[in-house]
Amino acid sequence: MQISELSPLLKLLPEMIVASLGLVLLMVDAFVKRKEVVAGLALAGALVAFFSLKFGDFGVVFGGMFISDGYSVFFKLIFFINLILSIMISGRYLKDEDSLHGEYYCLLVFSTLGMMVMASAGNLITLYLGLELMALSTYVLAGFVRHDTKSTEAAVKYFLTGGFSTALLLYGISLLYGVTGSMDLRTIAVYIAQHGVSGNPMALLALVLLSSAFAFKIAAVPFHMWVPDVYEGAPTPVTAFMSIGPKAAGFAVLGRVFLYALSNMSVEWSLILSVLSILTMCVGNVMALVQTNIKRMLAYSSVAHAGYALIGIIAATPEGLSATMNYLFIYTFMNIGAFSVVLMLHTKDFKALEISDYAGLGKTHPILGAAMLVFMFSLTGIPPMAGFIGKFYVFMSAVRSGYLWLAILAVIFSVISAFFYLRVVMYMYMKEPQRPRMELTSSHALGAALAVCATFVMLIGVMPERFVEFAKAAVKMLYFQ
Repeated sequence: MQISELSPLLKLLPEMIVASLGLVLLMVDAFVKRKEVVAGLALAGALVAFFSLKFGDFGVVFGGMFISDGYSVFFKLIFFINLILSIMISGRYLKDEDSLHGEYYCLLVFSTLGMMVMASAGNLITLYLGLELMALSTYVLAGFVRHDTKSTEAAVKYFLTGGFSTALLLYGISLLYGVTGSMDLRTIAVYIAQHGVSGNPMALLALVLLSSAFAFKIAAVPFHMWVPDVYEGAPTPVTAFMSIGPKAAGFAVLGRVFLYALSNMSVEWSLILSVLSILTMCVGNVMALVQTNIKRMLAYSSVAHAGYALIGIIAATPEGLSATMNYLFIYTFMNIGAFSVVLMLHTKDFKALEISDYAGLGKTHPILGAAMLVFMFSLTGIPPMAGFIGKFYVFMSAVRSGYLWLAILAVIFSVISAFFYLRVVMYMYMKEPQRPRMELTSSHALGAALAVCATFVMLIGVMPERFVEFAKAAVKMLYFQ
């Protein structure tokens, strides 16, 4: 076979590696008793897939149904970082919960594959297939600890609400096909540009339905109702995985579908997303104020951050899109880092799920307390942490696009968020420990993941230029650009 014949496969190189990894893990799990071997193989395969992004090729395959470009590669980078860190933080927790099964890592891999397909979707059918692969794997992961009723409840709630959102998506796709006669994103963009659909009730209804379906995936209000219960009930490593991957995948399709396929309907969808963004920031931050469970607090925090990230999409400019992408990249490290601290304290007898459990952490475990301090400051948006950089560029993109009022509201809600993030810091450093100091039995992988997250949160905050330019370059290499 000649090199020219292999060229189309290079555009699918990361996907082929991830799909092969999932199948290999299934086979190995059937014959290996020590599940740590499966975890190690999953980590090694994820690292190989991560580095394969450098050797993949850009272009379109399968008649435009699959697109490999700088935009999709950026999101795949987030997905791989999420996958690698999730594998690293999972082992000890699964052992403590007597749920260390090889299928867990297979599901992580296949869910990531679905996200990758979503990011490269050039057709609404491809988008749907990727979304279903991601969602079905994540439903099972949410209920993976079968003897935990909360975990089972989380899986059922996620499945039922997820099925409803999928129905909305399919209905929206069918209406958009009825209007434009195509499911290809570029063809849809050309049709709308040439014929216009302003005032077409079917097109507007399709826009509302698609917005609702995507809002569910990114956990935007009022489609967030599943988030607190699912995040609390799901195994903590799965909660960390879910808080990054599906959200980033949702934003990936939002950017490609709305900013390009439906760019000539920006007046309509920017209004819808503006309302969603304000509601999401408001509800997420206000509800987080009254939470006593740290996983529920981080769940509402995740909702609020979806509202901030939406601002870059609403700006409807390459600058805004790159700001949202940069925000999601930063959010990956600070959110997984926060969950890593929770997992470090988790034992069979002590779950460390109440905020009061962190009283005196800065005194009993100074390094762990300092790490949590870094993540809480970053999530708040306090300089010089990376979270400040993420919010700054998103807010500036809104100001330059004429959405000064939206940026002001976002700043106000950011100030509100300081109350619940800094409450954790207050407990760690201004309260006396309620329990005797316990020795941490963390795995090396979990400690390494925590160190990586803390390092990147501080590094991006101090030297953001290279990361910001990377996001801008990815937008310039967008296929529809």
